Amino acid sequence: MALPLTTLPAAGSPLRLRANALQSLCRQVFALRLVMIPLGAPLALSHTAPGGPAYLVSGAVVFTFMLSYALFRDWERCGPLLLRHRWLLAADMALGTLLLITAGPASPLGLVALGTPLLAGLVYGWRGSAVYAAVQTAVVAALGGGLVLSLLCVLSGAAGSSVRDFLVRLTEARAQLAVAEAIRGERDRLAREMHDSVSKTLHGLALTADALTRTEDPAAIRVQSALLAVAARRAVTESRALLTDLREPLPPVPLLPALHRLAGPGTTVHAPAPLPALPAPVARHLLSIASEALENARRHARATRVTVTATTTPTHLTLTVTDDGRGLPAGGTPPAAPGHYGLLGMRERAAAIGADLRLGPRPDGTRGTRIHLTLPLEGSP
Repeated sequence: MALPLTTLPAAGSPLRLRANALQSLCRQVFALRLVMIPLGAPLALSHTAPGGPAYLVSGAVVFTFMLSYALFRDWERCGPLLLRHRWLLAADMALGTLLLITAGPASPLGLVALGTPLLAGLVYGWRGSAVYAAVQTAVVAALGGGLVLSLLCVLSGAAGSSVRDFLVRLTEARAQLAVAEAIRGERDRLAREMHDSVSKTLHGLALTADALTRTEDPAAIRVQSALLAVAARRAVTESRALLTDLREPLPPVPLLPALHRLAGPGTTVHAPAPLPALPAPVARHLLSIASEALENARRHARATRVTVTATTTPTHLTLTVTDDGRGLPAGGTPPAAPGHYGLLGMRERAAAIGADLRLGPRPDGTRGTRIHLTLPLEGSP
C-alpha cells in the first residue's frame, strides 16, 4: 500500500511522524545519487562513441540527475507522483542501467544502482522492493558487477522494506499508546469532576437523609426535608454543568466573583488588584483546587478562619489558601485514605494547567496550613 503523503493528519500525529521519517530517508538516498551521478558521468561519457550514443548517455545523465534533484528538493510536491506513477522509478532504473553499461558497475554509478531497490522498499514496501531488487541484481550480475554488488542490491531492497515495516509498526504502537493515554486522562478528569462536585453533594444528601430517619420532631423533619430537596437539586445542577462542560465550550470565567461564591462563614477573600478572566477549563481547575482546599480546612482541619488571597503579575497568578486549623502531621502531607482522592485531584488539576502547587505549614510558624498555587498566565515566557 502506498504511503499517503498528500493527505496527512494534523502535525504531531503518529501517521505524520511516520511519513516525515520516510521522506527524510528517501531524501537522503536522493542526496547520495546527486553526489554519485556527477562523479560517474565522465566515465560513462568517456566510454561512449560520439554522436547519437553520446547524446543518449548525456540525456540519461541529465534526466536521472534532475529527477533526483526534484525529489530531493521538493519531495512534498514530487513524491506523490512517484507513488502514483511507479513507471517513473522503472524509467529511472532503465536510464541508470544505460549509464552502468557505459561506465561500468565499478564506477560511482554502482552505488546509484543500490538506491533503486532501497527506494522501492521505502516507498512501495516488500513487494516493490522484491521486483526492483531482483531486476537490479540481474542487471548488475549481467554487467559483471560481482557477487558483492549483486548481494548489496538484494540487501538494499530488504533494508528499505524492513525500515518501512518497522515505521508502520512503530506508528501503530504510538497510536495505541496515545489512545490509551487519552482514555486514561479522560477517566481521571471525570473522576476529579465527580469527586469535586456531584460526589460531595451526594455525600451531604446521604448525611441529611440519615439525620432525617433519626428525627421525630415534625418541625425538624420539615427542615431536614427542605435541606434534602436543596441537596438533590444541587446534585442535578452539578450533573448538568458537568455534561455541559463535556459537550460545549464555555466562555472565560471572572475569578474573583467565583472565589467569593466559594467562601463560606469564617472565610475571607483578598484580591489587592483586579484579577484576569481565565479560560473556562483553567478557571474550573483553579476553582476546584480552591474549593477542595476550603473543604479540607473546614471539615478535616477544623479551622475557624480561612483566608484566600489572589494576586497577579504580568506573568503569573498566585492563589493562597491559609487556615488556622490543626495543620499537617509531623511527616508532612498525610497519606490518602482509601476512597479519598482530594489531595491527589488537587495535584492532578495543578499539573493539567501547568501550575505549581505547594502544601505545607504556615510560613510565619503559627498553627495551620497554607496551600500556595502559582499559575503562569497565557503569553508569559
